[in-house]
Amino acid sequence: MSHQIPATKFVVHAVPAVSCILKWLKNYLARRRRCRMSNIRLPMAVCAVVAEILSKTGSHKTLDALFRAAGALGSPPDLSHGSKWKTWLFQEGNNEDVDSLALLGNLIEEFMDLPPLQHTADALNGINYDPAADYEAQRYRLIQVLEDHGFRYFRGGRVLPKGEVPLTPALGEQSAAPAVEPQKPSAIEDLLQTLIRGLPRAMHPLTHRRRGARSLSFESEYDIQDLLHSQLRPWVADIRPEEFTPSYAGSSTRMDFLLPKHKLVLEVKRVRDKAHAARVGDELIIDIEHYRRHPDCDRLWCVVYDPSHLIRNPAGLITDLQGHRSSTDGSVHVSVFVF
Repeated sequence: MSHQIPATKFVVHAVPAVSCILKWLKNYLARRRRCRMSNIRLPMAVCAVVAEILSKTGSHKTLDALFRAAGALGSPPDLSHGSKWKTWLFQEGNNEDVDSLALLGNLIEEFMDLPPLQHTADALNGINYDPAADYEAQRYRLIQVLEDHGFRYFRGGRVLPKGEVPLTPALGEQSAAPAVEPQKPSAIEDLLQTLIRGLPRAMHPLTHRRRGARSLSFESEYDIQDLLHSQLRPWVADIRPEEFTPSYAGSSTRMDFLLPKHKLVLEVKRVRDKAHAARVGDELIIDIEHYRRHPDCDRLWCVVYDPSHLIRNPAGLITDLQGHRSSTDGSVHVSVFVF
């Protein structure tokens, strides 16, 4: 005689099992989604340039909808049109539940991939105006800021860390060429140029660390000095930080790095705010006068880190300060780098 088990018992026992399986599957998919996400902090300078461009393209309502469609999860800040988009993008770029690079790419895709129509004059007041030229200037600035902070834009709204390429190139887009390994420097000048121009790339893995690891920041001149010092040590045996310079106008100053074998001094500045950007040139002029009197300084390399691009005319600053400076009490050759 066979015993039949009521079907209701299967249902009673199956419901909790199915519920557990669905819960596990949901958590698994969420973990997979987080692993694929680019939870990389978006620098304020990048947010500022993107917001400056977006603020000219629509109203609060239009841009609210754009942010939502791009992947923003949080509530928009209650700020003016000029400040709202920078702050919202920065907040979302620091939200671990947001794919920050996908959000950024979605926001700038239309601007980057769709240039304006060419016109020869403004129809309203007859003023000659070339929107294509204005667009190219804005686009170039955005590309430069992205590059300075270790990112690269690819057609189709894809922003990736430098060195990475999209798995599938967009239509009409050529695959990026493999990265070329830098050559071993043959002279101290080549070494210094490589290290100085590569500082933003060196900062990137330290400011965008893996989830759970404490990211580093470069908010002061000492932070930049320490990074440059650490990169110099494998190459230069004798580095003397913070040696005093001879007195000028009744005061002396500490130099950041002296490389006595090469009679070369490195002076590092970090632009803190708009007021400091306006006077950093004057600070360097005073520094040059100090270093000109130092017996072990024939060459002065001034390194100016301007992460928010507050210096209005960096090319003019370089032209004004760079070159040979001499007088009866000493001479020095000055090189200036702004990045």
